[in-house]
Amino acid sequence: MTTATTDAATREQLLDMQRRMHEIRFFEDITKDWFSRSLVRGSTHLGQGQEAVSVGVTSALREGDTTTCTYRGHATVLAQGAPLDRAFAEILGKEQGLCGGKGGSMHLTDLSVGALGSFAIVGAHLPVSTGAAWAAQLLGTGAVSATFFGDGAANIGTFHEAMNLAGVWKLPVLFVLENNLYGEYSPIATTTANTDLRGRADTYGMPGVRVDGNDVEAVREVARQAVDRARAGGGPTLIEAMTYRQSGHSRSDPAAYRPPGELDEWLARDPLLVAARRLGELGVSEAELDAVRDRAQETVRAAADRALAWDEPAADRRFDDVWETR
Repeated sequence: MTTATTDAATREQLLDMQRRMHEIRFFEDITKDWFSRSLVRGSTHLGQGQEAVSVGVTSALREGDTTTCTYRGHATVLAQGAPLDRAFAEILGKEQGLCGGKGGSMHLTDLSVGALGSFAIVGAHLPVSTGAAWAAQLLGTGAVSATFFGDGAANIGTFHEAMNLAGVWKLPVLFVLENNLYGEYSPIATTTANTDLRGRADTYGMPGVRVDGNDVEAVREVARQAVDRARAGGGPTLIEAMTYRQSGHSRSDPAAYRPPGELDEWLARDPLLVAARRLGELGVSEAELDAVRDRAQETVRAAADRALAWDEPAADRRFDDVWETR
C-alpha cells in the first residue's frame, strides 16, 4: 500500500515536472524562431537540454524562496513561476514584459515569484543570492535562496567569495552549478585544472554533491535534501549538475568546436526522454505523455500570441526607470 501511494505521488509529481520542462522547451523553440526573424530585442542564449536542473531544483523550493541565474536563464525564471506571456513580452521588448521590455532575454526578473533576476555578467549573481540568504537568516523567515551558474563561473572571484561567506555564516543558500562542459566556447578541461568541481565545496566547509542534471527526479531529490538542510540551519550546499546545452553558446554560435558524436550522445539522454522513460515505468501511457506535451505546446503558443499582440512601449516612457550618469 505504501509503495503504491508513493508511486502515485511520484507519477503526478513527475508528470507536472515533465509538463514544465516541455513548456520551457517550447518557449525556447519559439524564442529561437523569433530571433531568426529579428523579432527578439538584443541577444538570446538558449539552455535547451538543461531544463531538468531548473525544474528539479525549483520543485524543491517553496513560496518565499528566491533564485538568481545567468543570462541563459529562461528555464530558471519560468520554473520559478514567472508567467510565460510576460516573459515572452520581455524578450519582444513589449511594455507588458516582466521588466517593461527594458531587460530582454538576459535580464528576466519577477520579484513577485522570487526570481531576483538573470544576470549578464558572469558570476555577478552569486553574491546576490548569498545576500538574500543572509537577509533570510537575519529576519528568521526560513527562506532559502538558490543560485544557478555555469562551470565557467566557477573560476570567477565572486564564486569563491560567495561560497566562502556562505560557509562561514552557514547561510541557507544552494549553489547550483550547471556543468554543461563548456564555458562559452571552451571545453572545461582547457580552462580548469581539476574538473571535479563539486570538490571545491570542501574548501568552504559545505557538502558538494554531483548529480545527473538530465534526470529531473534525481535533481529534485538532491535539491530537497540540500533545502531541508539549509532550512534547519545546516548551511549551504554546492550541487554540481552534469548536463549539456544542445545548441551553441548564443544564436550566432554553430558549436563547431564540439567533437563528432558528442551531441548525439547527449540527445539520447535528453531530460524529456529520461523523464518519459521513467513515467513509462510508472505506468503512464504514450497517449498520456503525448497529451502532456500537446497541452504544454498549446499553453506556450497561446502565451506567445498574447505577447505578440501587446503594445510597444510608449515613446515618452521608454526611459522611465533608466538612470544616466553624467
